Amino acid sequence: MHYTQLPKIVRVLALFLLVILTATPHAEEIMGQAPDFTLKSRSGENLKLSEFRGEVVMLNFWASWCGPCRQEMPLLEELYQHYKPLGFTILAVNVEDASSDAMAMLKDIPVSFPVLFDSDNKVSDIYGVEAMPSTVLINRDGNIRFVHLGYLPGYEVEYAREIKSLIQE
Repeated sequence: MHYTQLPKIVRVLALFLLVILTATPHAEEIMGQAPDFTLKSRSGENLKLSEFRGEVVMLNFWASWCGPCRQEMPLLEELYQHYKPLGFTILAVNVEDASSDAMAMLKDIPVSFPVLFDSDNKVSDIYGVEAMPSTVLINRDGNIRFVHLGYLPGYEVEYAREIKSLIQE
């Protein structure tokens, strides 16, 4: 069977796994529907990814014990404040078993974007998250467009470029 004869979801997942397994510190551009999920937010309400259709969404998988996550979080807040009026949001998905460590970190590093809790790692498993942080940019149609593994100073410049391009689509 030729690759193009496989169902679209299988091709998308295969491409996503290829990106995850061969990723370098820069972003990989891919296409395919972002898997939907619902998680409890720090405000106590359940948020569903598909409810953000029509916006450019950054999923940022993070943990309080992750140094690069702590370094990146204030920069993500700056991006959120800058691009939010243009239809951009960040869903910060914490992957720790208990939310108490995340909540303590958020007292030290406050952010205004939604923070979600994936304590059983079901969502991070769906997205193949193996590096902390991992960032997925989703376009207004709900398609995954860019994936970043890890964080190094300067990635926020690439995030801004990609966010701008997705907003303009």
